[in-house]
Amino acid sequence: MRRIGLARALSKQGYCSRSRAFELIRSGQVSLNGRIRRDPETPVHLGKDAIEVDGRPLSQEQKLYFILNKPRGVVTTAADEHDRETVYNLISTGLPWLAPVGRLDKASEGLLLFTNDSEWAARIAAPETHLDKTYHVQVSCLGDQVLMDKITAGVLSPNGARLAAKHARILRRGHKNTWFEIVLDEGKNRQIRRIFAALGIDVLRLVRVAIGPLMLGELPKGALRPLTPAEKALLDRAMQRTIAS
Repeated sequence: MRRIGLARALSKQGYCSRSRAFELIRSGQVSLNGRIRRDPETPVHLGKDAIEVDGRPLSQEQKLYFILNKPRGVVTTAADEHDRETVYNLISTGLPWLAPVGRLDKASEGLLLFTNDSEWAARIAAPETHLDKTYHVQVSCLGDQVLMDKITAGVLSPNGARLAAKHARILRRGHKNTWFEIVLDEGKNRQIRRIFAALGIDVLRLVRVAIGPLMLGELPKGALRPLTPAEKALLDRAMQRTIAS
């Protein structure tokens, strides 16, 4: 049986974030097999060893899966050193610990998944699943076929990394700007913003509207709701197909 660190065990069980687990352990609030442990890396056999927090046994939480429509200006973190609003201000205090599946930067909006199922979250985010992420992006220029070809052919970032979209199409054009639909099949940090920056184009808005077959739909900004069983199954099937192919 594979061992993991005590802090990670608390996180995997859906009790709290990894950083919060470090705090609890170092403050002497966590015991393993009846003994207080202050080392967050203490090895644990999940399902075999007995973990208690403040004298109460750690039980496996029911697996929960949620979708959030993240507003612009909110950061994807549990706590922020600059006291900015975080996504956790939008989550009911009555829920168990939920972790974001990936992240959206402060200026980005749209679909963000939350769960206490760390293994499922890792599969969603894993590069080998190649789940497409679909974005609607407003940029500060009039787009055309030449620009779409550049986006999908790829650009070189300042550090030499190649950045490209899987698909790009124009949704609508205004007098001075354009809305694109852009699909990525990988999750490099700030990938879309870096593509346009390399082309000398400003991103005005960036909204994630889908992860694989799961659509954001009409969920209001700032709203959180559970995934339906059908939506969860849809994502699971999509992951199985991409890994099989």
